[in-house]
Order: sequence, then structure tokens, then C-alpha cells
Amino acid sequence: MAVIRVTKEFRFEMAHVLWNYDGPCRNVHGHSYVLYVTFSGEPVNDPDNPRNGMVIDFGDLKRIVHESVVMRYDHALMVSGLAPAESVENYRKHFGNVIISPYQPTCENMVADIASVLTGRAPAGVSLHSVKLYETATSYAEWHASDNQ
Repeated sequence: MAVIRVTKEFRFEMAHVLWNYDGPCRNVHGHSYVLYVTFSGEPVNDPDNPRNGMVIDFGDLKRIVHESVVMRYDHALMVSGLAPAESVENYRKHFGNVIISPYQPTCENMVADIASVLTGRAPAGVSLHSVKLYETATSYAEWHASDNQ
């Protein structure tokens, strides 16, 4: 058997603000994020198994990512926990779903966080290969397992 990679695309809307940044992203603003999650493994080779021929059922992949990532981020405002407490409290007053992150909520940090959340969530014999997160139509950050061993 050969190792095969399977990828599924996800979309969510999220706002963020970059604390202590010297550009326009220091203001609250939103993005239509596009997320690609790729798992790899050998397809099941057992005619009696309902998952025969699959690395991971796309429905299972969808459930894992939707529950672990999309539901968390969709229509939220992400703010760095490094921001002054009064700023964070002000965001909480004005926005319903505020995520206080332990990091600056850049695309790069988000993709690393998403990868850490998804690592180990796949069925036995299947591993997270890569995560690609588009913040805009032309800008993305990418995480690869081979770079992070």
C-alpha cells in the first residue's frame, strides 16, 4: 500500500485585533478564513471494513475539524491575552464571542494552534500532515508535520 494524503476545506468568519502592532491590523477587523486540513495514512485494505479504501472518512474529518476548530473560531473576536486588562474587558463588553488567546492572533500563530489541537485527533494509523490557513485570498500560513518533529 501507499501513503495517501486527504484534504478537506473549511471556512469560517472571524475578527481579530493585533495588540501593540504598528499597522492597520491594530484595529478590530475581520477575515473570511479558508482552512485546509490534510491527514495522511494508508487506505484501509479490508473488504469487510466499511471504511475499506479510505485513509479517513471525509465525514469523520469534517466532524473532527468542525468540533475542534470551526465551532471555536466562527464569528468570534480573537484578542491577545497580552493586551491590557481594560482593553480585553472592553472587547468582552461589546462583543459576544471573545477568545482571549495566549498569543498574538496572527495567521501564523493560529495555524500552529490549529495544528496542535488537531494532532492526535485522527483514527489510529492516520496522522496530521499539514494545515494551511488563508487569512485573505492571497495570504496564508502553513504548518507541516515534517517541519515540526
